[in-house]
Amino acid sequence: MNRGFFPPAEPVSRLIDEFNKLPGIGPKSAARLAYHLLRMPEAEARSLAEAIIAVKDKIVLCSLCQNITDSDPYAICRSKQRDQNKICIVEEPLDILALERTGQYQGLYHVLHGVISPMEGIGPDDLKIRELLGRLKSGKVEEVILATNPNLEGEATAMYLQRLLSPSGIRMTSLARGLPVGGDLEYADEVTLGRALEGRREV
Repeated sequence: MNRGFFPPAEPVSRLIDEFNKLPGIGPKSAARLAYHLLRMPEAEARSLAEAIIAVKDKIVLCSLCQNITDSDPYAICRSKQRDQNKICIVEEPLDILALERTGQYQGLYHVLHGVISPMEGIGPDDLKIRELLGRLKSGKVEEVILATNPNLEGEATAMYLQRLLSPSGIRMTSLARGLPVGGDLEYADEVTLGRALEGRREV
């Protein structure tokens, strides 16, 4: 006799569903996380919940580089020690962390928050390109480093930016391709990224 399936209590089911929406979290991992959370001491669970709420309440985009920050402008944009004549264009905020770990780059950044991907319906207007063009109008920027990921969408985005910015006369370079094709900057080691920065080439 089929006794039927009895789902978890509604709050647990909802928590599993929410975890399942996160990238890289399948149904089984979502269930494991939910039940782990149930076993956590209440103080730890509340601390996690408060951290999530704080991220949504206090984090904004820097009005200059578009990186996520809790103070506008972002610390790198405010720093007098950074080279104001260079802007490194990256896809996501995590890419800045990866490049900063190399200790090789002392300029500014600009975060696109994605790449051009017709398959996913993402075009140039969906990225932070308008904000980039506004920064370049100042005339202070002498070099733009295209540091998109070495995959199909990243290369297509870099080519679009190259065509868009070439009339400005600003020097444009890209990272040397010691990086694995199809890889992401955030997963590259510091030595490989550092060499890619040092060996950047004109585009």
